[in-house]
Amino acid sequence: MFVPMLIQAAAESGGSSGGVLAMLGAAIGAGIAVFGAGFGIGGVGGKTVEAMARQPEMAGRVGTQGLIFAALVEGVALIACVVAFLIVGKF
Repeated sequence: MFVPMLIQAAAESGGSSGGVLAMLGAAIGAGIAVFGAGFGIGGVGGKTVEAMARQPEMAGRVGTQGLIFAALVEGVALIACVVAFLIVGKF
């Protein structure tokens, strides 16, 4: 979804390599942010389930804390994607 937009913007930029490279960097940065968020949320979810299996009496607290950590990881990824879109918007 993001890459065709970058290719179109690069074609319309008239050869200014700085803008094209900034957009390419924004696309790569957004991709890395999304990959990192997926990896982080997967790790949080896995460790949360493992902790619930080890101590079932703490499942409520562990689940709540796992959701909070997953939301924080997702928030960081969202901010990274917003910054990438702002970079694309500048060029």
